[in-house]
Amino acid sequence: MAKKVFIDGKAGTTGLRIYERLESFQGIELISLSEEKRKDKESRKEALNSADIAFLCLPDDAARESVSLIENENTVVIDTSTAHRTLDDWAYGFPELSSAHREKIKGSKRIAVPGCHASGFISLVYPLVEAGALDGTENLSCFSLTGYSGGGKKMIAEYEEEPDELLGAPRQYGLTQNHKHLKEMVKISGLENAPAFCPIVSDFYSGMEVTVPVFKSDLKNGFDIEKIKEIYKNKYNGPLVKYEDNLNEEGFISAGLLSGKDNMIVSVFGNEDRIILTARYDNLGKGASGAAVECLNIVLGNDDTEGLEI
Repeated sequence: MAKKVFIDGKAGTTGLRIYERLESFQGIELISLSEEKRKDKESRKEALNSADIAFLCLPDDAARESVSLIENENTVVIDTSTAHRTLDDWAYGFPELSSAHREKIKGSKRIAVPGCHASGFISLVYPLVEAGALDGTENLSCFSLTGYSGGGKKMIAEYEEEPDELLGAPRQYGLTQNHKHLKEMVKISGLENAPAFCPIVSDFYSGMEVTVPVFKSDLKNGFDIEKIKEIYKNKYNGPLVKYEDNLNEEGFISAGLLSGKDNMIVSVFGNEDRIILTARYDNLGKGASGAAVECLNIVLGNDDTEGLEI
């Protein structure tokens, strides 16, 4: 019997990308609401409780409201908002981190999809804390370069319909160091301190490059650059997250490498004293809708890559 799937917030950037992926899915039936009913509370409640799986592609408060409307104990929620990512009773939707993460996703009725910036940072830092190369007390920094589609429809319109001289150059934001992904980055990575975080949006549609610099003095238990590479090689060797060496393009690495794709590539550069950890992916792919569909695949028992672009 086909599984019923409802996307609450289908009109947004993430919701539309999920919908596009699911249109050709086998074994599911999409529940749709008309334009006049998609924001109607009672219509949404009925759809949420009729669904076997409900995607939430909403602002945080609206996502919390949607969860409160669900009375069907069998409905699986896959939430793409920030609202539930640090709650212990929600599965964190990054199965490549560990077998425990994968099993919790597989058996949970509540799954929180990682944030776009957080996905790169956590993919780099979590394995080092897990292995003992970092002990979680370090004061780290993180630079994240992203395409403008991460800002949703309003920002997309600014870049594509209202050209402005300032939009032609990269723009740093999160200047107060209170970016909403920081709590998630700290908790899931096992850190005591939030990193100094510098997100930067630039004039390209999609793609992402997250960089975490690490000094040799930060490393514990005799770890060095070669041992760090081995950690990632052992951790990330699947179809959706993979470690790869020597991906620099004539001395450069592009944030647009995986634009339009749903996978992630982790790499290590630098030298024995100063090490550069990088994760590259699409902010709308492994950083959002692709990760959400990967979680759906795990819930349904599908191959992780079903419906995804690699």
